[in-house]
Amino acid sequence: MNRQSGFISFYARHKNQRGATILVVTIAMTALIGFTALAIDVSNLYVARNELQNASDAGALAGTRCLYNTSDSPSACNYSGAVGDVNTNTNQIAFDVARANRSQKIPVDVNWAVGTNGADVQRGHWSFTTRTFTPNDSTIPAELWNVSVAELDADTNFINAVKVTARRQATPVAAFFAQIFGTTGFEVAAEAVAWIGYAATINPGDAYQPIALCKQKLLNDQDEYSCNVGRFIPSSDNPFNSETGGWTNFEQSPDSCPDAANANDVVPLVCADGNPHPLEAGLQLSVNNGQMQNVFQDLTDCWTAATDRTTAWNMTLPVVDCVDNNIAPCSEMVGAVNVNVIWIQNGQPGDSGELGSPTRTFDCTTGVDNNDKNAPCQMEDWDYTQAEYPTDNISRWNSFATHFNLQVPNGEIATWEKGGWRQKTIYFKPDCTYHEPTGNSGGENFGILAKYPRLVQ
Repeated sequence: MNRQSGFISFYARHKNQRGATILVVTIAMTALIGFTALAIDVSNLYVARNELQNASDAGALAGTRCLYNTSDSPSACNYSGAVGDVNTNTNQIAFDVARANRSQKIPVDVNWAVGTNGADVQRGHWSFTTRTFTPNDSTIPAELWNVSVAELDADTNFINAVKVTARRQATPVAAFFAQIFGTTGFEVAAEAVAWIGYAATINPGDAYQPIALCKQKLLNDQDEYSCNVGRFIPSSDNPFNSETGGWTNFEQSPDSCPDAANANDVVPLVCADGNPHPLEAGLQLSVNNGQMQNVFQDLTDCWTAATDRTTAWNMTLPVVDCVDNNIAPCSEMVGAVNVNVIWIQNGQPGDSGELGSPTRTFDCTTGVDNNDKNAPCQMEDWDYTQAEYPTDNISRWNSFATHFNLQVPNGEIATWEKGGWRQKTIYFKPDCTYHEPTGNSGGENFGILAKYPRLVQ
């Protein structure tokens, strides 16, 4: 091979390589530009969808906040129907709030017709077990008592949620790279479901007395919140070895157990201004199951002044988890309950020298009327002042316990013979009526819905 032919061969080979390099660079640049354009499309879609999600979240939360007619809610909820009913204006509120949002400065689309419960704005039932939303236009509230959480979760007639979908439909999200393939824009949608649960917080002042109740004594064997059974908070010599409640100073701690409640902490809270700060489920609550005689006496005096011992004493109280049926000095709060205190016994029935002797007889209309050491004479619709009734304490107490279905822990009526009439004891029955929603969602069911919803999807 001569020198010239070698040079020509070298030149031709490198010329071909330069051509190949230009081709590769061209392809790479095209791909890079394409991926950049694709990234812009994806980023643009991401921004638009996030804004749609914000719109649907806001609409669902606003609608669920107004889901039930209450007596103290904002006028913006525009309630219809009776207090406690499902608000038929819920959909309009959810629609208005969602539509007020923008996606890339463009009003979002929410497909909904006034007066309907369908398309992009629906009220209905959310199930945590199946993670599904079922539309339901019922306006009838479900009863929360004598039913388990599992049963309520499966009951599609329990209206507890609002679902909202926000879209970019009339004005799709602009496309950049996709225009190469003939696509000028993307239709995007985002949906949200907001849920009203059971009260998980008690607002300041709403817990009327410094008492905490055990959740185990508010549930029956089927884990149903039972409001047709009366219970009592016994003294420490309780023969059934089963705690029902205890005193609390309303102190909670997120990180550690607060100091145990003592009489000095509790006395100022009796018949005062209630809990001084919010109480929250999931946090430890300081409780004490001791007798605290001075606290008990103050409570008895307050009860007497408030009710004259003839009417039920209604109050909202925190509920704690009593592991192994015992209240620990530090017990987890799990919710809130409303109860009626129907009697407070502040004496020792059985001592012949006391007014409360079980064999003592007197006419309730002329004797020691409703003395707290005697059995009751009158309470709400139970009236033992009729002349034909026996006048001894035992007979009156047994009639009282039967009427209010007061039960000892084994399920029997709390008669005198079963140890139901005891010294220094608070008798109560959970209230089976509508309660105004209160606090945040997330507690266990004890008959009170939350006021403020949460997003579940």
